[in-house]
Amino acid sequence: MDVNKIREDFPILSRKMNDKPLVYLDNGATTLKPQCVIDAVCNYYTYLGANAHRGDYQMSAQVDEAFENARITAQKFINAKYKEEIAFTSGSTMGLNEIAIMLTQQVLKSNDVVLTCESEHASNILPWQQAGIAKNIQVEYIELDHEGKVTIEAVQNAIHDGVKIITLAHVSNVLGFEAPIEEICKLAHEKGIIVVVDGAQSTPHIDIDVQKLDCDFFVFSAHKLCGPTGVGVMYGKKKWMDMLEPVFFGGESNARFNKCGDLILKESPLKFESGTQPIEGVIGMAAAMDYLQKIGKDNIHAHEVMLKEYFLEQVKDLDKVIIYNANAKSGICTFNIMDKGKMLFAQDVAGYLDSLGIAVRSGQHCAKLLPDILHTPGTCRASFYIYNTKEDVDKLVEGLKNATIENCVNIFF
Repeated sequence: MDVNKIREDFPILSRKMNDKPLVYLDNGATTLKPQCVIDAVCNYYTYLGANAHRGDYQMSAQVDEAFENARITAQKFINAKYKEEIAFTSGSTMGLNEIAIMLTQQVLKSNDVVLTCESEHASNILPWQQAGIAKNIQVEYIELDHEGKVTIEAVQNAIHDGVKIITLAHVSNVLGFEAPIEEICKLAHEKGIIVVVDGAQSTPHIDIDVQKLDCDFFVFSAHKLCGPTGVGVMYGKKKWMDMLEPVFFGGESNARFNKCGDLILKESPLKFESGTQPIEGVIGMAAAMDYLQKIGKDNIHAHEVMLKEYFLEQVKDLDKVIIYNANAKSGICTFNIMDKGKMLFAQDVAGYLDSLGIAVRSGQHCAKLLPDILHTPGTCRASFYIYNTKEDVDKLVEGLKNATIENCVNIFF
């Protein structure tokens, strides 16, 4: 893939940060937006503007068509069997919360167990903990291996008769390891266990085939795959989407109701989409999916892994750089910096890099149980994507070489 040509599609890369050319390496948090996505969003506001599924006039019908075509685009993007399995949400967090609430209220029984792991994002632990309080649902944790990976052996060891749900990230947002979801689903389904997958960090980077994975639910966010913020997808196998009642109620999700409380919901997926949806976001997300499909997920993944391996090669002789996930085959590089025998505060390192025009993430990355596993209060994370180059890596490495106690602390004074 022609990275220089791709970079031309992203107008924000022409801006500067602290009077330096922007080196954007926080793609695990959110990605930049290509012009085609910006244009798709602006086109809705400029030429369409109406609500979806509401009006009996031409402009509204055009919105309906664009909105439902976006659903078909999303269906194909993850190879769902039916378009009715695709419900739009505000993102992965909303999807995981909806799934946790629906399954807890409608499927689980008192003292049932939800199985997850300590490397999970808060959005895939807190919803299960909170939704399960009333029924005393227990959340238990699969033991991670010495690198912080989820293995099929550890999942097998953690399963017992009380486990009814396994919920895991497809790719860890901190360490970048891919969980063996297909094997986990096979094992789980043999025991009647439901599998929920957080695909926020996998969907932008690798081919997703939910039919092959055989997961029951899969969620992801548009903003991590070059799409708009505030929109995402909740996939559920049709049997679940048809069976479950939604969390939210309101306009468009119901066929009819009366003052006595009798309610008839619409069929999936509309029953999960109460209220006015982020129409411009849905259309923009479809444009982003089309854009990534043209580049090719295999090309995207290979490029990211190449950049990570180049980074690891450049820092291998720098004792001051502590790498936590060298063996993860993804574009996520998680590290800390030592200077004068002390580990520098991750936020200080990120602040120093920011002064050089380099954007990285620092802290606990919303995975607040993982520091106990890594034995560090926080880390820096550089995450590569399609528009990043070896020159970006070189600038990062040069910045890390000069990341000293004095430089990292003095930047704030």
